[in-house]
Amino acid sequence: MTQNAIEIKGLDKVYKGSKNAPDKHALKSIDLNIKRGSMFGLLGPNGAGKSTTINILAGLVNKTGGSASIWGFDIAENPRNAKASIGIVPQELVFDAFFTPREMLEVQAGMYGVAPEDRITDELLRAVRLEDKANAYSRTLSGGMKRRLLIAKAMVHQPPILVLDEPTAGVDIELRQQLWEYVRELHAKGTTIVLTTHYLEEAEELCDEIAIINHGEVVACEPTPQLLSRIEEKEILITVSESLTEMPKALQDFHSEIKSDHLLAVKISKEKYTVGEVLNACSDAKLTITDISTAESDLEDIFLQLTSSTAGSKSDAA
Repeated sequence: MTQNAIEIKGLDKVYKGSKNAPDKHALKSIDLNIKRGSMFGLLGPNGAGKSTTINILAGLVNKTGGSASIWGFDIAENPRNAKASIGIVPQELVFDAFFTPREMLEVQAGMYGVAPEDRITDELLRAVRLEDKANAYSRTLSGGMKRRLLIAKAMVHQPPILVLDEPTAGVDIELRQQLWEYVRELHAKGTTIVLTTHYLEEAEELCDEIAIINHGEVVACEPTPQLLSRIEEKEILITVSESLTEMPKALQDFHSEIKSDHLLAVKISKEKYTVGEVLNACSDAKLTITDISTAESDLEDIFLQLTSSTAGSKSDAA
């Protein structure tokens, strides 16, 4: 049995154009391996191909080429078992206004063929803190409650993989924290989590591995710490005892800035300069250093660095 929850090899998707519109190449032979039990982030700009990838895994969109398997089941050769192994939490809030949360979960479980005695409706309602709204019409639920109900719907058949497509888009900070608390609980119990989000700090905090898609291609796929180490520039904050009125000549070769009377910010390229060279330049400038710190790279830096490298090319991904 493979150690990967999801395996994607050479996955390709082309949307045929009309008479006057060209074909749209949404995915360009992408490869991805998502380990079992991992918390995996799938990131990219709008139109990069994230939703197309998820929709293919969910069976909502047919692939043009390549292969994908879910929990060892090929989506083309064994679609029933593949779908039974994954739960998808969509970005859109779509509900029947006249169904209650309990009814919706029962119907969803029935659609997956879960026997009545094996259903976990009450457990799910408690887990997403909707037990007191179990018999209320869904039209009366707040946006946050509906978002939590979507997660419960995706888990009615207890799949080993849960995919969350922008689950915290448009929700307040308190609800975001509640959602992530529940997702962490699922992950701790062994559920593989795949997350797409525009909140890069969420991916940085939650995910142990991240893939970045741009223009239908995977431009990076690495463990989060390794990905963060790829930043090309490092910012050094230097506090000096002297009052700074102008940039010392010895530091003018660096990308440096006077932040305040006693604070310098120096950005260095890893390939061009070292921290030692910056310190030597400060010594040459007769500056007395009282404190020094390094600003850590974050995922937003990496994201912008990788996606802007192809910003000049025309994107036709969907």
